[in-house]
Amino acid sequence: MKIPCLILSIALYLSSCTFQPRASWVTTTEKAFWQEQPDLLSASADTVRTIDVTVYKDKPQQEIDGFGACFNELGWISLSRLDPVDRENIMEELFFPEYGANFTICRMPVGANDFSRDWYSYDETDGDFEMKNFTIANDQQTLIPFIRNARKYNADLRIWASPWCPPSWMKSNKHYASAYTGEAYDEKYRNGLAADKVGHEGEDMFIQDSLYLQAYALYFSKFVRAYKEQGINIFAVMPQNEFNSAQIFPSCCWTAVSLANFIGNYLGPAMAEQQVDVMFGTVERRNEALVDTILSDPACRPYIKGVGFQWAGKGAIKGIHERYPDLKLYQTEQECGDGLNDWKGAVYSWNLMRHYLDNGASAYMYWNISLEKGGISRWGWAQNSLVVVDPVDKTYSFTPEYYIMKHLSHYVQPGSRKVETDGTFTDLLAFVNPDKSIVIALANEGPDSRTVSIRIGNRVYRPLLPAQSVSTILID
Repeated sequence: MKIPCLILSIALYLSSCTFQPRASWVTTTEKAFWQEQPDLLSASADTVRTIDVTVYKDKPQQEIDGFGACFNELGWISLSRLDPVDRENIMEELFFPEYGANFTICRMPVGANDFSRDWYSYDETDGDFEMKNFTIANDQQTLIPFIRNARKYNADLRIWASPWCPPSWMKSNKHYASAYTGEAYDEKYRNGLAADKVGHEGEDMFIQDSLYLQAYALYFSKFVRAYKEQGINIFAVMPQNEFNSAQIFPSCCWTAVSLANFIGNYLGPAMAEQQVDVMFGTVERRNEALVDTILSDPACRPYIKGVGFQWAGKGAIKGIHERYPDLKLYQTEQECGDGLNDWKGAVYSWNLMRHYLDNGASAYMYWNISLEKGGISRWGWAQNSLVVVDPVDKTYSFTPEYYIMKHLSHYVQPGSRKVETDGTFTDLLAFVNPDKSIVIALANEGPDSRTVSIRIGNRVYRPLLPAQSVSTILID
């Protein structure tokens, strides 16, 4: 009878052991990106004296649509400098589901933007109100192959679009730019706009005539249809990028009142026929009244499926989320940096993500996917990117901001819910995925490593966060 006694002894031993769920986690510092750490063991909450933060997995907040960036012409140009094998490795890392960055939602311009090769629109024939000369031939060389390459790795990638500028003949100054460059700019960056043709915030540069407004709605419709013919579905549009900003690059100022008229009576009905959503934006001012103007307009409001914020618009998202808690909100463009792609920019990026997601954003989008070293735009701006390409030696590198963004995008799946947290430690974000796994991203911006006690239900995890780091914990 020795064997039954042994079995009984083992059973009694196992029953006396406390099951300790494990969590995988990864860290990033300025000197060491994406370092996988030994699994964390949990302890019973009854055995831990101090709890720094509690994650309430049963207190859901907004649903997450996903993470991504913007398809820009100069991004594709930079990637085209590389060996095709290297380019494919980058695109796989960015877009293959659950592999690298896991991007699921991206933005694109309607016509030229500040990171296009040069100015263009899809119809520069003055007075072509029927859009007979509409063409996306320019995009066949850049944006279309860029998006197709991404969709090769993620066929379900969702794309939304916004113009930076309408066809120039639809503007009162008959020019793509809205601000004067002048002699202060290097000659190759000047836009040729006369000083007396500049636009100003609070005025309409788009010609507010029904003939022009109707033609512009048709312009959007033809864009959506043309891209659909290329196998690329546009699920949503926003009527104007940064509609308060007169820029030296493609841009167009509108008033909120005029945008409400355009959406309610022209763009909204046109997009409804195409089964494309309309979102208001992009909002780059902290003026909540701009959004209120749109949402209080009886003709416009039924078409608005959400609002997008960027730059100083981050100051308006909190109030809008509090007053319209069921309205979908997007962060539409990460602030672009200075071309240095350093750790300081990465830390700033983390805090931007935390701000937007803490205040109701359902999607977060970086700006430039890839740029050549220095990040100089057609109009002379140096900006950051997720990938930097050296066109001379044909090499590339992922930037610190890429890894910071990956700390969320790799783990947080579309359909996840951000969840409530509480405690003395606040530099974190927490989510519950559709498969019930829990994602906790947290930062230690201090000069020393520190242990943080994280309570989830009756279990506590105590990761030792490296100094000046961002970490992500995944609990299956």
